[in-house]
Amino acid sequence: MAATELKPPIFLIGNYRSGTTIAQKLIGLHPDIVTWYEPKTLWLYADPARRHDEFVRTDATERVARYIRGRFLEYQSRHGDRQIMENTPANVLRVPFVHEIFPEAIFLYITRNPFSYISSMELKWQRAKSFKGIMRLLKITPVTQIHYYAKDIIKQVITKRVLGRKYTSIYGPRYNGIDRDLKDNEKLTVIARQWARGNRKAREDLAKLGDGRVLSFRYEDLIQDPELVLRRVYEHCGLSCTDDIVRMAKEMIDPGRQQKWLRLETKDLTAIIPEVRDEMEFYRYEIPSLLQ
Repeated sequence: MAATELKPPIFLIGNYRSGTTIAQKLIGLHPDIVTWYEPKTLWLYADPARRHDEFVRTDATERVARYIRGRFLEYQSRHGDRQIMENTPANVLRVPFVHEIFPEAIFLYITRNPFSYISSMELKWQRAKSFKGIMRLLKITPVTQIHYYAKDIIKQVITKRVLGRKYTSIYGPRYNGIDRDLKDNEKLTVIARQWARGNRKAREDLAKLGDGRVLSFRYEDLIQDPELVLRRVYEHCGLSCTDDIVRMAKEMIDPGRQQKWLRLETKDLTAIIPEVRDEMEFYRYEIPSLLQ
């Protein structure tokens, strides 16, 4: 039987490579939850030709809201009428847009140490989009909009596989002005700005939703004490967190991924500290002693 009423979606807001995938999987352990992994082109429906990911409230026209809510209801219906838990990292740049479409939504916000983020993102910038990833993207894209994405996909493939360049043309959250920054700055500087600008915009926009609307947590705290953080997350979402869920969650977590940023050159990391310092202080991240 098709669902006729959309249950309040749970949106996990968090930058790329910030633990959103593992957090989504842990919340998805609940039997009443179905996860939706990065329906990127769905969120771009309002303006797929836009060269950045910053959408605002006025972009959520009646037509756009009706279409996106309809797709959510369709997904909920196809998955046993379970509540949707969705994660699209670029939504750090468009919280007002998401909230305008889903005023009833539940919001979670996850952050991660910028040095771990930068290291992981630098590696992702080096990889061309996989065939599986391309097909997943196109599967959820309206036929009338496919041509908007084909150009970027072809450009990325040519950049990596034909020209053999180290980095793809672009990866991650496209803040307004990133194209200019890519021409004028080193790659790590741009990646650091992706972390800082995405996190700052997300936290400022989420704060405007009011007290109690958003639960914020750090990836490092989730890894260090998964039971404590997960029970807080479940409670915020109105879900019951059983001992079995906690046990399965602990088995899924890999704590040995926190120091991979040491592979990068110290001088390169030191150079980007001015880009991330203010946001680091807000999230209680300390600058490592070897970079001071």
